[in-house]
Amino acid sequence: MLSQSLLNGMRVLRTEARRNIALMAPAMNKASDPIQQLFLDKVREYKQKSSGGKLVDSNPEIEREMKNELDRVAKQFGSDGKTDMLKFPEFSFPDVKVDPITQAAS
Repeated sequence: MLSQSLLNGMRVLRTEARRNIALMAPAMNKASDPIQQLFLDKVREYKQKSSGGKLVDSNPEIEREMKNELDRVAKQFGSDGKTDMLKFPEFSFPDVKVDPITQAAS
């Protein structure tokens, strides 16, 4: 009885330890694989460069191409030229006045 209880306790402990290791592995921030480490380094580098919401490593030619594409899409979808095509549209749904239903007395 005691040995079976100990055995069940060891199984639970092993399962919990495996789960905790699986949860802690990403938090360690140290990759065991060199390719994973390279990927993490590139992601961190990109995060530092991408501050401000602008294109990373852009030049005037790329900026011009982006503007041309945004103009083409704006024309295709009927923009008036004043609408910011990068912003989500705002919708307004006015309340409609509904006539009350009258019931005839019978």
